This record gives sequence, structure tokens and C-alpha cells, in this order.
Amino acid sequence: MIVVTGASGQLGRLVVSALLKKVPANEIAVVVRSPEKVADLAALGVQVRQGDYNQPESLVAAFQGADKLLLISANEIGRRFEQHSAAIAAAKQAGVGLLVYTSLLRADTSPLPLCVEHAQTEAVLRTAGIPFVILRNGWYTENYLASVGSALQLGAVFGSAGDGRIASAACVDYAEAAVAVLTQENHSGKVYELAGDESYSLAEFAAEISLHSGKNIAYQNLPEADFKIALLGAGLPEWLATLLSESDVGASKGGLFDDSHQLSQLIGRPTTSWKTMVEKAVKA
Repeated sequence: MIVVTGASGQLGRLVVSALLKKVPANEIAVVVRSPEKVADLAALGVQVRQGDYNQPESLVAAFQGADKLLLISANEIGRRFEQHSAAIAAAKQAGVGLLVYTSLLRADTSPLPLCVEHAQTEAVLRTAGIPFVILRNGWYTENYLASVGSALQLGAVFGSAGDGRIASAACVDYAEAAVAVLTQENHSGKVYELAGDESYSLAEFAAEISLHSGKNIAYQNLPEADFKIALLGAGLPEWLATLLSESDVGASKGGLFDDSHQLSQLIGRPTTSWKTMVEKAVKA
């Protein structure tokens, strides 16, 4: 039995979709806080189990029978270490055979503040006594695609990444990497640094928008505080504006770059082209 947490989220849904191409539906279980959100998966024959990171007692039952468990990192920044620790303890109690955890690119050395809870979780996982695999996911290209619409409106891409290079990949690429680990053998104990095959600066990202839109889109580099204010002004919540502005500064220090090509090696194909994704976003 393969059990996937966070299956109602973006990454989780893509993982389950890819799993269904390789594994019978009755050999897949998903753990979600609100089962009604995955009624479509239940209709396909996937087992739906209620479980909440904030209710550890619910996780022990939800993880029962898991030969392999994909622990997709929680999204409540500041509470994730506590939540992940509880999930790891529940996995041990449930007798999970292999725990696969979605961490952050180079979590042990990354300049991104976002890495702290991931590094802490990795440390707990290493001493938990459960066979594990760590998938250190880089940035989703979709994170920057969300700015294409405002760039076309305002004539600029705003950020704090300077000349930092970003080796992002599509969310589906990371999902396929998780599926590879969940459906293949000989991954136990490994740590994968996952990032896109190609990298770009935000100036190059802006130039790609220009190319496909016919408009002159510039990149405007801002101090972190000013970028955060701009994000808040665009209607983003405080936590997300903080995350994005801090991450951009981290990118300026190399935190979103990796050229090891471990992601494409794991999925057996080149990662999805960021240029193709920008073109589709511009023309959408």
C-alpha cells in the first residue's frame, strides 16, 4: 500500500494522478483533513483516510498498512516542524516501511529562511528508525508564472533576486520524482537535490515574457522590504509576501540554483522547459 498525505493540494493531486498510471487504485490511499475534497479520487477506487497534522492520533490509523508513505510537507509555516515530527512519530507507530519526505533544495545549507523547518524535520527523520528518502524539491516554475499577468499589466517583473539564477521545475516534474521513488526499489537512505535542467535570472524571465507578448517587460530589482510592500499591495497575505520576498533574497545568494540534474535523471526525461511554460502563460 502506498499512502500519500496532502493529496488535496497541488503536488499531492499530481502525485496521485501519476501513481494511478502505475499502481492499481486499491493499492493507493490518501490522507486528507477534508475527505469531501477528494471525492473524485474515492470514485476512482482510491482509499480516502481522514488525517490531520494537528491531530497526531488521527495519523496513526491513517498510516496503517503503509508499505511506503509520502509525507508532503505541511503549509503552515512556523508550525511545520511540530506537525512533521508528529507525523514521523505516527509513521513509526504505524509500522510504515519507507517514509518519503518532500524537503527543500539543499535544506542543510540553503540561505532561504524557509529551509529551517525542513532541516529540523530531516534531523528528526534521520534518527526516527524508519527507512527514509528525502526529496529536496527546488522552486516550482509556477511560483513565478503567477506574476506573468501583473507583469503584462505593469510592464515589469518585480523581485529581489538580483542576478541570482533560478533552476525551477514544473510541479508535475516533482510529482513524477516522488512517484519514481514510491514505485521503484533501492532508494532508501538517499537524499535527492531536485531542480530544473535549465536556470534563469528574473531579467531573463522578464525578457521571455517580452518575447511572447510583444511588450517591453523589464525586470525591476527591489530591496526586500520594498518587494514585500509591493506584494502586500497586490493583495497577498502577510505570510506569503514574507515567504516570497525572503526567498527572492535567498535566490540572489544562490539558494534556488542547482545543476546536478538529479531531477531529470530520476524521472527519466528532461524537466519541463520554463520557457515553454512562460509562453503558455502569456498566451493563456
